[in-house]
Amino acid sequence: MIPGDASAIAARLMSEFAMRTGLLQAAQHLQRYLWTDAFAVCNFLELFARTSDQTHRRCAMELIDQVHQVLGRYRDDDIRSGWISGFDEQTGRHHPTAGGLRIGKPLKERDADEPLDERLEWDRDGQYFHYLTKWMHALCQAGFATGNIAYVRWAVELGQAAFAGFTRRAASGRVIGLHWKMSIDLSRPLVAAMGMHDALDGFITFRELQHAATMSSDAGANDLSEATRSLAALCQDRDWMTDDPLGIGGLLFDACRLVRLIDEERYGDLRLLESLLDACHHGLAVFLAGGSLNASASQRLAFRELGLAIGLRGLPILADAMKTIKGYGRGPALQQLLEPLLRYGSLGEGLVNFWLPHAQHDQSWKAHEDINDVMLATALTPELFLSTGERTPFAS
Repeated sequence: MIPGDASAIAARLMSEFAMRTGLLQAAQHLQRYLWTDAFAVCNFLELFARTSDQTHRRCAMELIDQVHQVLGRYRDDDIRSGWISGFDEQTGRHHPTAGGLRIGKPLKERDADEPLDERLEWDRDGQYFHYLTKWMHALCQAGFATGNIAYVRWAVELGQAAFAGFTRRAASGRVIGLHWKMSIDLSRPLVAAMGMHDALDGFITFRELQHAATMSSDAGANDLSEATRSLAALCQDRDWMTDDPLGIGGLLFDACRLVRLIDEERYGDLRLLESLLDACHHGLAVFLAGGSLNASASQRLAFRELGLAIGLRGLPILADAMKTIKGYGRGPALQQLLEPLLRYGSLGEGLVNFWLPHAQHDQSWKAHEDINDVMLATALTPELFLSTGERTPFAS
């Protein structure tokens, strides 16, 4: 597919998403969902970078405002009202992420005295750590793209809220884990277990926030130092391998960011990168051996496979960045781990080409239309989503 075609298809998908969810027309009930909207912000900013069409930039800015206004507040059907943070109206507008952000699920969160129903819990609101890290990343990209330091400050404040709200601590105060899902006000865990990659997402995203804050000459970089060290400790000696395509794509996305944020004086960074590459290689082998790609579209979930396609689009970035790594003599070992992964590059394009004819036609696609459309657009135009701010410096 030629770049112009990819941009045109992505622009159409994002325009239709904007119309459906209330970005381009007045809507009584805005349809905001944090995961999808994080990818969408990056897509709109990438399309603006490619086309200079101000509509895309306006959509990105409006989407950020809507997410904060909708998901930064209590639900309409909640007896509570106002900002989740508890701030008054004016303070909340200046610090919209200070209390975290709701997921945007259709059902109210589970009451404190209500038993867990695992099936219903998927549709209940609350806060997810891994959704918050995606929004932190989107805010950083908005800061780099616009030169507006406020976006980075909001990302840092969201990181502080997430770390304070999701961490589990020993009696000594040491961080020993993260809860997977918290209540809207971050007062109680809704699902206490730790997500497989949450500590990893947190560590790399907090490194990204520190990088963004430093580049923007903002003192907020230091505000996450303790949290970053705690998350780094949670990442030690972990097995990241998964055969879930979305999970593998997430590992590739994390590796793509880490390789450009890496401190070659920190041996732990190099070891972590090695473990990510190894997990991706083994995970891909198991996933492909499972034969799920031979099934019909109706038996597959597009957004999970498109998550893998997005991660695979980062392989050239990994290859380029890896050429300069020499720390502790780990360069050759990293190259040896990367080489078998590069053979999967065509898989990402194959997944995109498989799903393109199904987009907006098949019932299985329409069942998850917003997330499918947005992640297909990211797979077509992934550069800004995969960035850590290389292309656009902050305005001086």
